[in-house]
Amino acid sequence: MIKNYLVVCFLLLGVLAFGQEQISGTVVDDQSQPLPGVSVAIKGTNQGTVTDFDGNYSISASLGQTLVFTFVGFDPREVLIDQTTIDVQMVAGTNLGEVVLVGSRSRSRTVVESAVPVDVLDIQEIQTAVPQVNLNQMLNYVAPSFSSNTQTIADGTDHIDPASLRGLGPDQVLVLINGKRRHNSSLINVNGSFGRGSVGTDLNAIPAAAIQRIEVLRDGAAAQYGSDAIAGVINIVLNEEVGELNLNVTSGANFSKNANKQTGGIDGETVNVAASYGIALGENGGFVNFSGDFDYREPYNRMGEWEGSIFNAYNAIERVAANNGADISNLSDSQIQEFAQQVSYFDSDFQNDIASADRSGLQDLLSMNVTEAELDARGQQRSDYNMRVGQSALRGGRFFANLSLPLDDNGTEIYSFAGISSRRGESAGFYRLPNQSRTYTPIYINGFLPRINSKIKDQSLAAGIKGMVGDWNVDFSNTYGQNRFDYLISNTSNASLEGASPTSFDAGGFSFAQNTTNLDISQYFDDVFSGFNIAFGAEHRWEKYEITAGEKASYEQYTENGDVITNASQIPAQDFFGNSRAGGSQVFPGFSPKNEISRERSSVAGYLDLEADLTNKFLLTFATRFENYSDFGSTINFKLASRYKLSDNVNIRAAANTGFRAPSLHQLNFNSTSTIFNDEGDPVEVGTFSNDSRAAQLLGIPELKEETSRSLSVGLTAKIPDANLTFTADGYFVAIDDRVVYTGQFRGPGTGTELDQLLSQANATAAAFFANAIDTESKGIDAVITHNAIFGDNFKLKSDLAATFSKTKQVGDIQASPELERAGLVDTYFPEDSRIYLEEAVPRTKVNLSNSLIAGKFNFFLRNVYFGKVTEAVSDPLRQQEFDGKVITDLSIGFKATNALTLTIGSNNIFDIYPDAADPAFGNRSDGRFDWSRSAQQFGFSGRFLFARLSINLQ
Repeated sequence: MIKNYLVVCFLLLGVLAFGQEQISGTVVDDQSQPLPGVSVAIKGTNQGTVTDFDGNYSISASLGQTLVFTFVGFDPREVLIDQTTIDVQMVAGTNLGEVVLVGSRSRSRTVVESAVPVDVLDIQEIQTAVPQVNLNQMLNYVAPSFSSNTQTIADGTDHIDPASLRGLGPDQVLVLINGKRRHNSSLINVNGSFGRGSVGTDLNAIPAAAIQRIEVLRDGAAAQYGSDAIAGVINIVLNEEVGELNLNVTSGANFSKNANKQTGGIDGETVNVAASYGIALGENGGFVNFSGDFDYREPYNRMGEWEGSIFNAYNAIERVAANNGADISNLSDSQIQEFAQQVSYFDSDFQNDIASADRSGLQDLLSMNVTEAELDARGQQRSDYNMRVGQSALRGGRFFANLSLPLDDNGTEIYSFAGISSRRGESAGFYRLPNQSRTYTPIYINGFLPRINSKIKDQSLAAGIKGMVGDWNVDFSNTYGQNRFDYLISNTSNASLEGASPTSFDAGGFSFAQNTTNLDISQYFDDVFSGFNIAFGAEHRWEKYEITAGEKASYEQYTENGDVITNASQIPAQDFFGNSRAGGSQVFPGFSPKNEISRERSSVAGYLDLEADLTNKFLLTFATRFENYSDFGSTINFKLASRYKLSDNVNIRAAANTGFRAPSLHQLNFNSTSTIFNDEGDPVEVGTFSNDSRAAQLLGIPELKEETSRSLSVGLTAKIPDANLTFTADGYFVAIDDRVVYTGQFRGPGTGTELDQLLSQANATAAAFFANAIDTESKGIDAVITHNAIFGDNFKLKSDLAATFSKTKQVGDIQASPELERAGLVDTYFPEDSRIYLEEAVPRTKVNLSNSLIAGKFNFFLRNVYFGKVTEAVSDPLRQQEFDGKVITDLSIGFKATNALTLTIGSNNIFDIYPDAADPAFGNRSDGRFDWSRSAQQFGFSGRFLFARLSINLQ
């Protein structure tokens, strides 16, 4: 049946080809000037061309078909073919939420004519060819200035990937949807990953199917949009299509030499189903578009084999005793001596020594490492004790709606967009081995791999009305968003509860909510200079951050008698060797009632934005914004930007601005105890204390204040219409004062001091804080070259070369308090590994060369991305291994079987490239846990990923 259908389709296409004619014409802008580079396509086909330098085009088509004209900064045009000559005038967009590039509140400008660098990414085009299905990874491979990687062994950060622009922090980039501020995630990164100590936006809560395009402003914009826009702005423009059903089904997996614990094969299987459909509303261009997706992702593991110790001699006796039906939770000395005689590989001398030893002697004797012999006795392998080093498992769904309802013919419009997402993830921590006090062997005689199960919910709703009031454009809107993250810890225990411990725990969670109300007013004056736009407005923002406690056993530490530890003089439950057993749920201790908080704040802001074409060549913009926060005061910022046309095709541009970032409510209020593994792979219970806590006062940790920034950028843009070539290059410099970081670990003296007591009450052995510890400088160059080549009606090649070269460094001294200086703790305030995370843990150089060739029914996509060198983030300079840059190649081939059906197969990392392996000489492999760096992430270590995609478009 399918074969017959395809034959009929091919015959019909052949008949249509004979009826084609040469359609030609000229495309001009709204000033009647020729527009070179306009895309001209036959709707529903792969056929297309672009206009030449004089705006002329020619294409073979049939009468009755529809031509679609598109160009960045202009409204798309659709024209029915009813004659052989069709001239078209393009109309520039006028509304921020529609086609105006982010970074300007004036009439739309093309990328090369804007005063600041902006990348425009066509997500609908990208997602049909690329292997990636989630937004973070799409951008990581498409936009060189954007960095994001899946993390491993980083608690909640395994489930929400931190992302950044220009190597700055995840919390220094502002995300907008349809020009409206998006809320942040409720997660703050405190474990070993890039962006430690920061809060980002969960881009993966937004389905790619809901997105028409993404505009990336690579310039500071706090004077225009407010806090967080130090590195730039990402504006996500939602889908507005109507009358089309788009369905993508993508399935893939890692086919890699290092899959399945480095044995090779297939792992990390994924399935993603995405769809969108729009309905026209009324007769004035109204619409509602619904989009969503569902994905399922299996975990993968890149750990080869655990090389450290697993069993001591006491574990061997426990095995024998358990096999004999004995209660191993409290073996007496005589039982230990009796069962020692039955351990087959104990020699007679060792058995005799055990038989004559008292408890202290038994502890000395039975601490002996017997791993190899005990593995044989249990019929096990070292790899049975591997942890999971790789991506977490994930299952989730996302749904978005985008609505526009014009009320009259004068542009008055009600609009709204909303989204909801729900994801459940599962990551694993460090393996708890039988010979560790954290393992209560009567429950887990072979140790256990604890799991962190996340439940992430995200919801948002925006609504507004815009239109003309007199000669002014007025836009009034309200945007609400909330993100909640809850933890369920499974396959674990509270070791200090021993046999009374559950094996799964509700560990609590946190949430963040934000409500933003905006009033934006603007007017464009054609008769002032060569065009003048004035915009002003106001904003009110409310935020709320909450931490909710888990169940009691998830956070308390207990004595041998089952009493809760409340002071440092109490002794926790101990293992056979007298080592204290850790409290709380292993891998992630729960939040306690002492951690519970519910904090709110609000801010009000007003801005003024002026943009003038002083002449036909000289553009000048000025913006200023005043903002007042209820919890730390006021700030005022400025931006000045300009563009000068050296010729019709060459522009120079420059911008200078000041900026700020208010410390997030998370950084101000987060407090918890986490199990963090140090450079040697040893667990440390670290309590994170707020800056207004008593612990902070004792150590002289000051309260948080806002970050401030100053930035400059200078750029050159050019286009060569005859060659269909555009080029932009921008250099930038960003200085940030009082940057917020996550400190190192402060320990008490262990002499019963007040700090010791506070740590004990928090079930912690060390304390960490958020602090304005350093100043930084970032500088770099971004360059983008785009080329379009047309080889007849059915062959079109688009090539993009984009590169970023950046460097961030700490400048000046660490800004420690006198108390810390006197105590010699300045290097703990901002430790060396934090410097590496800041400066060298992500690539400072990234180059992307993408080629997309349409050849009749086939679409070929080839992309090479160079990820620059990175450095291992450890405190000891002698262990800071540098990993060389690598090139990752993606390839896909698509076949348009019919106008409605496209099949695509391809690969990410087709040559199965891995980062440089960890050199044993640097001592960072942690006994085989990490054959590739855990802390320095270039492009991950999943290896080759193969995929197949079915795309259906029904009109």
